Amino acid sequence: MLAKPVLRRPFAGTLSPMSPDGELVVIFGALHVVALMLGGLLFYMFIRSDTTTQWKPPEDDEGGGGGGNDRVPSRPKPRPTGGIPLPDAVQSSRRLRGPGRLRDVHPRPARRPAHPPLPTPVRHPARHG
Repeated sequence: MLAKPVLRRPFAGTLSPMSPDGELVVIFGALHVVALMLGGLLFYMFIRSDTTTQWKPPEDDEGGGGGGNDRVPSRPKPRPTGGIPLPDAVQSSRRLRGPGRLRDVHPRPARRPAHPPLPTPVRHPARHG
């Protein structure tokens, strides 16, 4: 005897047993129905929610503000001046505002000369001896 016989009870009811593929279809269908119901509930809650109003600053605020940095500078920022250079500034040796190009400012280094050609080998007549 290879295996014990398993007692199988015939399916009780008028429906035939469902195949595994059919069971998967029913399970996934039920999950989709539940998901659609939850999505509909969320959509209903979104529609019924209160609308927001525009933000208004408090009445007692002194019209300063606008938010941002909480550190207020003690003195106003200096106005930038594009005037004369500082006394300790050193003038550049090259001007880059001229009509030339930047690559023309620095000359290319000279190339090394080519090696002299090797002497041609001298062929001696074959010696038979």
